[in-house]
Amino acid sequence: MWASKTGDVVFMARYLLLVQLLCLAASVHANGVLILGDSISAAYGIEKSSGWVALMDRQLKERCPDFPVINASVSGETTAGGKARLPTLLARHKPDLVVVELGGNDGLRGLSPMVMASNLKQMISLSRQAEADVVLLGMRIPPNYGQQYTALFERQYRDVAQSTSVPWVPFFLEGVIEQGWMQGDGIHPTIEAQPLLLETALSVIEPQLPSRCRSHISTETE
Repeated sequence: MWASKTGDVVFMARYLLLVQLLCLAASVHANGVLILGDSISAAYGIEKSSGWVALMDRQLKERCPDFPVINASVSGETTAGGKARLPTLLARHKPDLVVVELGGNDGLRGLSPMVMASNLKQMISLSRQAEADVVLLGMRIPPNYGQQYTALFERQYRDVAQSTSVPWVPFFLEGVIEQGWMQGDGIHPTIEAQPLLLETALSVIEPQLPSRCRSHISTETE
């Protein structure tokens, strides 16, 4: 009986040690960054491996391999679609950071900018409830939609970012159009634009990365 009790004590000690080690591992494990975007982040019209998200993924795999990049971007996605998909994505991947790059298709379809803003706010709230940080990549639409609509559309990103205190980029395609790096449809960036998109995205993403990843990631694509 004494031997049996001693064995039980040893077993319990080992069990508790294993539990502590598992808890420690869970506390340092990073679940990465979730990209919730549309065709710009889904690399529409070019090789997926050449898109800005894939470029960032390769860098992180090489330099910070325990911080994965999950690209949940879908071509044609609206803020309503992103909001509907987000709870499942958060539950499945449990990301540390969510990058929201949506709204362009809302504008191209002439949808309500105020509804778009409400959707963006709800996505930010859902992400924070899941204990994830959030960054927002803003968009503009062509001027042929009318000055009043385009100004109202653009203002929503600023208002959402300021009211929720999330890091943001006012115009994700800044510099891309000026360089002429657009596909024939005039909407989607070319392969040449992807390093610049990565640089722009990193301006708000990098400060949110774990400290061990920040000083190593760059906009190099080799």
